[in-house]
Amino acid sequence: MSLFVPHFDESVIVRAAEAEVVGRAPTTVRLLADSSATGGALSTQRVTLAQGADGAKPHWHDNSAEMFFLLDGAADILSGDDVVTAGPGDLVVVPPGKPHAFAAVPGADADLLIVITPGVERFEYFRHLQRIRLGEATPESLLEVQELYDNHFLKSAVWDTRRR
Repeated sequence: MSLFVPHFDESVIVRAAEAEVVGRAPTTVRLLADSSATGGALSTQRVTLAQGADGAKPHWHDNSAEMFFLLDGAADILSGDDVVTAGPGDLVVVPPGKPHAFAAVPGADADLLIVITPGVERFEYFRHLQRIRLGEATPESLLEVQELYDNHFLKSAVWDTRRR
């Protein structure tokens, strides 16, 4: 096991009113702190999902763990071949290399704090997703940046069955 020591000099403070917001209902992402702000320690965002909305399709990260903390509502979280339903105050941490996805439970909203550690510059990834939603980029363009954002997509029969 290696020890990663982040390097940054000032505390990172992000006021709710100052966070960049990407998207809108049913999926709203508040960009809180990127890897460059935390000396590589983490990247974090808050994702708010309207009733039953998808957050992220199945994917994995080679070099980072991803933490999901449910602030409010109910969310389904894929972790490998298991789907966990999380409620307020629940925490799920997915290790590097393990497939995962998340979505609001049908009929419920979900408000999640998501942390990736060690951090990866992810803000531009979320902006890229916004460009896809606006028709300014194609969904296939995500395949071209998988390595850059350490975000590798895959199919999951377990997830597909649960989300039908």
